[in-house]
Amino acid sequence: MELLLGIFSAFGLSASAGLNAYIPLLVVGVIGHYFPNTLNLAKPFDLLANPWILILLGVLVIIEMVADKVPAVNHANDLIQTFIRPAAGAVAFAASANVITDINPVLALACGLLVAGSVHTVKSAAVRPAVTATTAGAGNVPVSIAEDIVALVSSILAIVIPIVMGTLLIILLAFIIYWLWRRANKTQTA
Repeated sequence: MELLLGIFSAFGLSASAGLNAYIPLLVVGVIGHYFPNTLNLAKPFDLLANPWILILLGVLVIIEMVADKVPAVNHANDLIQTFIRPAAGAVAFAASANVITDINPVLALACGLLVAGSVHTVKSAAVRPAVTATTAGAGNVPVSIAEDIVALVSSILAIVIPIVMGTLLIILLAFIIYWLWRRANKTQTA
């Protein structure tokens, strides 16, 4: 059961990194620093709990949040984050998976990279353009705020109650597969 919870936690953190690169890293660092019994980070991921790294991550969270709310800057931010979010997801996955399990670090990094990269791709290539097109850009700020809230809540849930996060991820995956299946069937019938 401990292995499964570790996997759920790792996937939840890397998925939230696809929405905001620095929130899950900051949550991991804060919990690792102030609640080491809850999340005891192994080397080299224990650096996330360093007070200087926490300050840096806090500044980066603020910069990303502000940049994502400014029209036109948000598109440049998404382009830059195309490289940063998957890397942050890889670090978040490896840091949390290594706490509970003995997953190979390369496999952990690859899984985190793929999960965060997938979430970021859906966000920046499908969701945000649709929101921009349907609301003439007016919906981008509320959607961005919602993404930040989801990233924060899912990061905390992934560490504190990983079974809930795992269940939510399974439901989301089933929904995405169903949506893709319906979309493929509509294309074939059209």
